[in-house]
Amino acid sequence: MLIAAALLLFFIKKNQRGTTLAQYPTVQTEDRMTVPAVLPADGRANDIDDFNRHASMIIFSKHAKCRMDCRKIDESEIKEILKNGIVNVKKIQSDKRGKTYPVEGYTHDKQHVRIVFAPKDADTLVVVTVIDLETEWACDCK
Repeated sequence: MLIAAALLLFFIKKNQRGTTLAQYPTVQTEDRMTVPAVLPADGRANDIDDFNRHASMIIFSKHAKCRMDCRKIDESEIKEILKNGIVNVKKIQSDKRGKTYPVEGYTHDKQHVRIVFAPKDADTLVVVTVIDLETEWACDCK
């Protein structure tokens, strides 16, 4: 009786999800593809009233320069994300020094990054840090 119950249980477990789907092989290619910018539903980059995307001066903190070097991100990519990226409003921070604005997007070489900007004055932004959202880079920035 116990053996019959065990066989019944085995049969039920094996067949309860139906037939298994065929496994298709995955193929990796070296082809490049264009990834469109992810924009909010209204179709435009989210503009925050007190965040100036068109600042005439960008200052790079020592920490940001080190992170850029580690993550192989150059100044043109920073400007690209500033212009076309999306401000992650959930990660905006504010303290006694002011607000920081994390702007996320894909660079021209397909890195998914978050650049944290801090307005210094009406026409100047400071790059606080640079984060690669998909790759963990070995970096020794103090």
